[in-house]
Amino acid sequence: MPPTSRRKRPTIYDVAERAGVSKSLVSLVLQNSTRVSDEKRAAVRTAIQELGYLPSRAATALAGNRTRAIGVMIDDFRNPWFVDLLGGLQEVLNGPGFHVTVADANLNAHLEQSPISGFLAAGVEGLVIGGDVDAVPGEGFPVPTVVAGNRATVPAGADLVANDDEAGARLAVEHLRSLGHTRIGHVTGSGRAAELRRTAYERAMVEAGLQPRVVGGSGPTDQDEGRRASRQLLEDWPETTAVFAANDVMALGVLGTLERIGMRVPGDISIVGYDDSHLAGAEYLSLTSVDDRSADVGRVAAELLLARIEGPHPEVGERGGGTRRLIQPVLTVRGSTAAVRGD
Repeated sequence: MPPTSRRKRPTIYDVAERAGVSKSLVSLVLQNSTRVSDEKRAAVRTAIQELGYLPSRAATALAGNRTRAIGVMIDDFRNPWFVDLLGGLQEVLNGPGFHVTVADANLNAHLEQSPISGFLAAGVEGLVIGGDVDAVPGEGFPVPTVVAGNRATVPAGADLVANDDEAGARLAVEHLRSLGHTRIGHVTGSGRAAELRRTAYERAMVEAGLQPRVVGGSGPTDQDEGRRASRQLLEDWPETTAVFAANDVMALGVLGTLERIGMRVPGDISIVGYDDSHLAGAEYLSLTSVDDRSADVGRVAAELLLARIEGPHPEVGERGGGTRRLIQPVLTVRGSTAAVRGD
């Protein structure tokens, strides 16, 4: 049999010849430029489809000095909070033709290199930081940056869009108190958001004349820590009738502990989570949870980022700004909370 010949990959010149236009006009179409007529744009897109042309992002960036790329850094791909955040970002960024690249800072932590370095080397036009940054330049980053969620470190000049964690914690405590609970415990982990929720919980309890019952704070806000902290909570305060968890993932750990020791939810003890993730809405769990509106956090973060990228904006000011926007949470009541049982 004769050797098979590899088909030559079509080039931008092939597209231009097929569409009957210049190479520069093809480049304008690839950049989504408004300076191209609908007729010629359609001809170029038809040629691209017929030839199976795959434009090089690097070449497109060089041609127009734009990559239309946004780098998004998260710090735990297992946390469902990021799912809705990314959905909100995508909803806004897709329209103007930006593509999003996501990296988990913990996946390659052994390489001792932040994903942000890779994003900047690739020429991203903006950054969304959804995880805590260990090393931040004093002057911030050289591209527009938005921090999503309350973080321990906010780069200089970056915008911050977050859920109002303190207001959300108060919603949780007020809901449980409205059901007659006074012995309310809190399991928590590390991170700025968890810190704000803990502080607000403690303040709400003290203002109501109640004793705060907190376990955790140094470990991750994950399911294992939720199990460990809830075991400790019930050992220290066995009379606890309600638990407020720092997030839904920790609440899962609490539920696991309660099931193993034979306590019924909400008959024996009520549980409130935080994030109102897809997990909370599952019929089997039916978890009362604070909805932090993470999709809205993503949408607003993307809008602020686009405003920075496209230039000065009346709402956000000059690029060096530092806008802080808090999204107000709401409480979603489900089957994991009920009125306290009489003694």
